[in-house]
Amino acid sequence: MGPDDVQWLSEQEKSAWLALTALLTKLPGALDSQLERDAGLTFFEYMVLGMLAEAPEQRLRMSELAATTNGSLSRLSHVARRLENSGLVTREPDPADRRATVAILTDAGRERVEQAAPGHVAHARELVVDAASPDDLAAFGRVGAQIVARIGRLR
Repeated sequence: MGPDDVQWLSEQEKSAWLALTALLTKLPGALDSQLERDAGLTFFEYMVLGMLAEAPEQRLRMSELAATTNGSLSRLSHVARRLENSGLVTREPDPADRRATVAILTDAGRERVEQAAPGHVAHARELVVDAASPDDLAAFGRVGAQIVARIGRLR
């Protein structure tokens, strides 16, 4: 594909694209900073603990946990090892399929995520939720889901 084959962005599209790329660049660091300062967790670690806390019996197959946290299985394995070393998660073979591994939230993990949640929610509200109208948030949710679905289809 050469330069003549590209459908270049309009000024409005370029402005929206640059705002989105700034968000993608700055928001993860802002979320990490607050969680690391207040709870000793990265945002991804918090998401792993949070998804386990909400799961039935506080356990999920690693593949399901990767999907619910929007992370790769290799990234999740690395983070799960770190959380396991900290006593926040345990892992064991899935009794239904010994080839699969299940991540299980420990009592210490539940306590950590419960302590981290109020500060994280307040920060998310300050940075994102309060910056948008309800209609904007609904549109952002729809568009975000559509983009994530497209990424999933392209993999």
